[in-house]
Amino acid sequence: MLSVTEHKDINFSSDLVKQFDDIVTRYPEGKQKAGLLPILHLVQAEYGWVSPEAMDKVAAYLNIQPIEVYEVATFYTMFFLRPQGKFVLEVCRTGPCCLVGAEKIMTHIEKSLGVKEGEVTSDGKFSWRGVECLAACGMAPVLQIGPEYTFYEKLTEQSVDQLIEDLKNKI
Repeated sequence: MLSVTEHKDINFSSDLVKQFDDIVTRYPEGKQKAGLLPILHLVQAEYGWVSPEAMDKVAAYLNIQPIEVYEVATFYTMFFLRPQGKFVLEVCRTGPCCLVGAEKIMTHIEKSLGVKEGEVTSDGKFSWRGVECLAACGMAPVLQIGPEYTFYEKLTEQSVDQLIEDLKNKI
């Protein structure tokens, strides 16, 4: 994954543009905007987040207005609009998970990592956030870790500590 700052010009690699081209060919002539979601996913996979500069480049590639890209990227919570840690811990914060301790888990993660929701640890390895339903209510509380989106269920403070330790050793 490449690192991008908000002040850097974005130049998509020829491989990335080739993937964009493949996506756009799936849609009828004049309907290239239909490829916006998969293209944004590719951009995020390449850079770790979707910067305003990257959104502008996507708009230019698709021959649409930048606001059309911004509307989509800001609507869907799966797109990160600022840099994230190498590992993004996403804790389900909906009713069933909260009933069995999701809020306690989020507080514990905040203390363990030393960063508030949406922030990145000083070493750039971790960030975390609460998200809407992860569809695992029977195994609550749950979290997923990106970029692979591996699920972890029936969390406890101890299992979260072990998970964070394992991720630190993975790096």
